[in-house]
Amino acid sequence: MIIASTSSLHGGDYLDYLLEELKIHFEHCKTILFIPYARPSGITHEEYTEIVAQAFAKIGKAVKGIHQFEDNSTAIKNAEAIFVGGGNTFLLVTQLYRNDIMNVLAEAIKSGTPYLGTSAGSNICGLTMQTTNDMPIIYPPSFKTLGIIPFNLNPHYLDADAQSNHMVETRETRIKEFHSFNTIPVLGLREGSWLEVKGNKIILKGDLTARLFRQNQTPTELESGSDFSFLK
Repeated sequence: MIIASTSSLHGGDYLDYLLEELKIHFEHCKTILFIPYARPSGITHEEYTEIVAQAFAKIGKAVKGIHQFEDNSTAIKNAEAIFVGGGNTFLLVTQLYRNDIMNVLAEAIKSGTPYLGTSAGSNICGLTMQTTNDMPIIYPPSFKTLGIIPFNLNPHYLDADAQSNHMVETRETRIKEFHSFNTIPVLGLREGSWLEVKGNKIILKGDLTARLFRQNQTPTELESGSDFSFLK
């Protein structure tokens, strides 16, 4: 399983920075099931699936959107591989519950189906979606998510800009607010970083460090190559 902070980097094409990793990750798969529910900028499921299909064509993979199947649960159970893209996490989680596939998706991943999640699709890999950056545009039945990793993520994590005069809350401030009421650890995953989950290991990949937040503790920076399975 690959859990990535973002689907693209500034100036790059969709998924380009991950394609070499994805060649290996999906090497035994011909077709990838795409779940487009997060709908970035409100695009349709069809439009989103086409963007993803063009990206995966570069490594010889076909893509089918889950909306093209009559039975979503069966589509997930039969999938060779699964990709959940970014967009709005509230919308994504709502649709997974409305279609009654949150648990089905979790079981498929736990059973070994290769999975890629970017942005909102990475947010749902944690215990809850409560550390997303997204606006609550719709009310999900629950904040509980897949629980594939034993902590929460804050994808697109941004450090405070010491040169800025804009008095906006920082990501660190918001995560501290989360820890006023919750004990779940939170990993700030910066752009261009991802987690590779294999067996019991959860390894940070990419060139950057990640920032780990735990309740009532000073945040720590962990280097690329660190294993986060100690958070279990």
